[in-house]
Amino acid sequence: MKTYLLPSIKITVILLVLLAGLYPLAISAIGKFTPGQGDGETITYKGRVVGYANIGQKFTKDEYFNSRPSAVDYNAAGSAGSNKGPTNPDYLKDVEKRITEFMKHNPGIKRSDIPAELVTASGSGLDPDLSPAGAQVQIARIAHVRGITADQVNNIITDNTEKPLWGIFGPAKVNVLKLNIALDELKKN
Repeated sequence: MKTYLLPSIKITVILLVLLAGLYPLAISAIGKFTPGQGDGETITYKGRVVGYANIGQKFTKDEYFNSRPSAVDYNAAGSAGSNKGPTNPDYLKDVEKRITEFMKHNPGIKRSDIPAELVTASGSGLDPDLSPAGAQVQIARIAHVRGITADQVNNIITDNTEKPLWGIFGPAKVNVLKLNIALDELKKN
């Protein structure tokens, strides 16, 4: 027993120091070199913080781009998906309700033109981005409500589209909060 006890205690102490001490310190130090210095990348507008670049927010006014639905009602304290499968009747009711609501606010859009991301919640429930197609399907509504041209709204989408990393990793995306700030900036000009 003695031959196993002492090595077990040594390994436990070594792993405790490495995994509960040095590793968190190293990750914290690396975080200081990222945007936001490890506290999250904030977005400011008119001199005040209006949100975080990597945490989605709820936008429901017709003059703004709608965000992706959230299973946690955009509560960053509890990131989670819905845990409902694609054949779950409650899940299907939620999706159908979102489709109906989207079509009500975007007349002229066919059901088949609605990207899935606009009616299904992300795995985290806090996705801040849409695909360019998810933003473009909302152009007519926003242009009409704001009294601007569809080309102006499309240019905002184009200007704010982040391409895949090195052109190959991940999809093109647009941050909804940044899009909506750009819309408000356009209004000022």
